[in-house]
Amino acid sequence: MEKSANTRYPITDLIRNRWSPLAFSEQRIEPEKLLQLFEAARWAPSSYNEQPWSFIVARKEDREEHERLLGCLVEGNIAWARHAPVLILSVARLQFQHNQDPNRHVLPTENLVLQAEALGLHAHLMAGFSADKARKVYQIPTEFEPVAVMAVGYLGDVKNLSEPLRKREEAERVRKPLSEMLFSGKWGQTSTIISN
Repeated sequence: MEKSANTRYPITDLIRNRWSPLAFSEQRIEPEKLLQLFEAARWAPSSYNEQPWSFIVARKEDREEHERLLGCLVEGNIAWARHAPVLILSVARLQFQHNQDPNRHVLPTENLVLQAEALGLHAHLMAGFSADKARKVYQIPTEFEPVAVMAVGYLGDVKNLSEPLRKREEAERVRKPLSEMLFSGKWGQTSTIISN
């Protein structure tokens, strides 16, 4: 299944073809490919080069560990994410170490997601999880924040999804137009670089 974005302006195929599937194959991800994902994340932009991110990885080969992270998800995400061979919890330090000011510049997941696409894998980020439960289960220190859980794997068969999930999976990809997010002069005023 392919779901290339219907873009108004040309963009690289790596981004145009990237999407967040719900149907994952249980096929094991090769360890070298998994390490390439984290290498890509390691080289993400980093303010003051603090690299304030960490990841907790749960592979399906380690059933107990996979179940632990799966148990942090909300029920709706468990229904499909349980098939993904790898679950990843991203964790961020939200303050700079050198001065304790807030650090809102944590960007490694997009590198990881695009590297997955380049390797023929797919990643689906989820906000639907209990950060409190993840903090407790993994003993995450208070200066760190559980941010998102990702399901990573090869595409599976949409026929294995429930009817509501299958409809979501087969729906056309849509995004807000640039006119609703690109401003100049003041908030809400569409930028003049947009022609229509």
